[in-house]
Amino acid sequence: MDLLLFEPDQPQNTGTLMRLGACLDMPVHIIEPCGFPFSPKSVKRYVMDYAEHLTLHHHLSWDNFVASDHRKTRRLVLLTTKAADNYCDFAFRPDDLLLLGSESRGVPSDVHENADARVTIPMRPEARSLNVAVAAAMVTGEALRQTRLWPDLRFKA
Repeated sequence: MDLLLFEPDQPQNTGTLMRLGACLDMPVHIIEPCGFPFSPKSVKRYVMDYAEHLTLHHHLSWDNFVASDHRKTRRLVLLTTKAADNYCDFAFRPDDLLLLGSESRGVPSDVHENADARVTIPMRPEARSLNVAVAAAMVTGEALRQTRLWPDLRFKA
């Protein structure tokens, strides 16, 4: 299971999500353009000492990602406020790609339509949305629980 960040525009959230990926052994994909400078040096700054544990894929555009081998054989699951399916009722699969939109814009309609499935986190009607990193952590936790893909948590002696 992988996390995909579509045109992220907040480096703090991107760093948090990359650290989540490193800690949970989930590859992270950054789909450009970003709303901040994205480089190997910035990745080290955002992820700190977790960079060596992170599997990071960088795509120069949405079209570049769609043409990649990552997309060809895997289900794309979009986390969005514009969905009817509650993420807790959704049946995640081990090879799912969990797609997160940019913090300020979400994803455009063509990306939305390209998703194989769309899930949402139920919220109060007057609430607009959760922070993207919080939403990703909630959905990722449920997806890992269902698929039993948690990293090996045995303590070292």
